Amino acid sequence: MKDIKSVIESIKNPESGETLHSEGRIKELSIGDNSLDLTYDREGITPQQKRQIEDIIVNELSNQIDEDNIIIKTVSKNSSDVHGAKPKPKQEQPANLKVGHGSLPQKRKIESAKNIIAISSGKGGVGKSTVSVNLAYALIRQGAKVGLIDADIYGPSIPMLLGKRDAKPLANDDKKIQPIEANGLKFMSFGLFIGEKDPVIWRGPMLGGVLNQFLFDVDWGDLDYLLIDLPPGTGDVQLSMIQAVEMSGVIGVSTPQDVALLDSTKGLKMFEQVKTPILGTVENMSYFVPDDMPDKKYFIFGNGGVKKASESLGLNFLGEIPLEIALRESCDSGVPYMTNQDNEGKPVWNSYLSIAKKLMGDDNGKKKGFFYKILGK
Repeated sequence: MKDIKSVIESIKNPESGETLHSEGRIKELSIGDNSLDLTYDREGITPQQKRQIEDIIVNELSNQIDEDNIIIKTVSKNSSDVHGAKPKPKQEQPANLKVGHGSLPQKRKIESAKNIIAISSGKGGVGKSTVSVNLAYALIRQGAKVGLIDADIYGPSIPMLLGKRDAKPLANDDKKIQPIEANGLKFMSFGLFIGEKDPVIWRGPMLGGVLNQFLFDVDWGDLDYLLIDLPPGTGDVQLSMIQAVEMSGVIGVSTPQDVALLDSTKGLKMFEQVKTPILGTVENMSYFVPDDMPDKKYFIFGNGGVKKASESLGLNFLGEIPLEIALRESCDSGVPYMTNQDNEGKPVWNSYLSIAKKLMGDDNGKKKGFFYKILGK
């Protein structure tokens, strides 16, 4: 159990980087069996920084005190810190909602990861986690060191897809979480910490705390790529991740039909608004290839929808991934498709390798790769 007083005293002022204790900001602190009552001086601390401080407090103490029993109050000599500047008297002003992303907290780097790529979809059920896993192994087959974060807190499926449903992470001597390894892929998932049938009923600040741990408190080692399998949509998890870490870019995944394309387009627009590069799009379930007719294609969900949408939006189209029975079987068995050498040369195998090569560049870096074209590196 954490010492609650020490936790409060160690919280840092985002403006100065100093702790609340060292700056003498803690005015009153009352700790009960399952309660906390804190009053601190927020002089010079913006509303955004105040929320950041209080989110950290809730996250740090969530296992010891019910969130509803954590009461945090502030005092400030300068009322404009709290209420903002007063409007000019007798003068009507246009109504404005002060929302957006102009005052996000400073992003941090993961120094040991050369490239951090989020895998996103605007809609559930498009196979984004399957794409994340097999793209990771396609990159490994090109000689890259790869890690994978399962950020889908409400529906973590990566442990099942990797055949590691019963794995339990440990901590090293430096109190860093050790990632689980599966066939050369390091990964971390919330599904490793809860039962498969346990519901997750958490609010945004608590989710953000878990994701921060996955990013910065896991001993990832040196990685060429850290892939982040985001949940579908544009909610708290996506925004928390974007705010927390400097990303190389985002890959959007969609199936060809119109309803999936509509939701995926909305999701990618969010990343544009928060100035996160969009590396390109992947069309999953592009067509079905029967085992007994490898040259036959059945376009079950439509033909070429993602490529057309990408062209209209000015985005790079990375490739299409067909359906095969072996791909479905690999997901159910926990043996990823791209780890099974028997699949070499099949349409799905070739598609994943093609996408990986576009991201990395060919000939061991002699040719300028995709990141150079998009990001100049």
